[in-house]
Amino acid sequence: MISAVLPALNEQENLELAVDRAVEALAGMTDEFEVIVVDDGSTDGTLEVAKELMRKHGALVRVVVHPVNRGYGAALRSGFSVTRGDLVFYTDADNQFDIGELAYFLPLIEDYDVAVGFRVYRYDTALRSVLSWVYNRIISVLFRVRVRDVDCAFKLFRREVLEKIQIECDDFFVDAELVAKARKWNFRILEKGVRHYPRLAGETTVQASHVTRTLHEIALMWRRIYMPSQKHLRKLDEQRGAAEFVELEPPGSLPAS
Repeated sequence: MISAVLPALNEQENLELAVDRAVEALAGMTDEFEVIVVDDGSTDGTLEVAKELMRKHGALVRVVVHPVNRGYGAALRSGFSVTRGDLVFYTDADNQFDIGELAYFLPLIEDYDVAVGFRVYRYDTALRSVLSWVYNRIISVLFRVRVRDVDCAFKLFRREVLEKIQIECDDFFVDAELVAKARKWNFRILEKGVRHYPRLAGETTVQASHVTRTLHEIALMWRRIYMPSQKHLRKLDEQRGAAEFVELEPPGSLPAS
């Protein structure tokens, strides 16, 4: 079974197309799959669109809700925690990736534990592209990760990888955290190129002002991975399994809108 997790923050205009494409693509790859939408405290109509998609696709689509915005990493943590598949995939709900390309990853994951996409062409602003290049170089050196595009939101995991890794980051640094911890635990990592498309609607939430916070987060994560304190390890044990979300009831239980 394949579980596809789609974090969504204010993606009202993108979500329906993203989920419809995911359902269609996954149906062509396997008989057993689920699409899990994580509404990370959206303030537009994202949640209402998600509810309609549950009605439209039935049990194939599940919806997890953060009452308030908790961050990209927290959205993935919540989404991963409810997955049921042996393979767990995630991508964004902004339609900048073609989930159909996951079909090319499936044969490769038989010999690897993690399959990481890298953007062959990037449809991002010049500033974001430059920041991403610098960021990837830093991650490569500090965490010994030989991945050229660590923050590419197109990744496939065997379930045992996510059972071993505990996500701590609440923000977009989670992309690097997942790969760094997979490397730390000696899981086999593969890279494969994927096409990247311009946004059809909405805006990116990554800004230049995030640089200072990101550098601080990198330093903290290096220490947590390679020099964890006993206090930090106890905190992780206390947090393990703590619920941060609400999962919506199946379509038959939803009130009419």
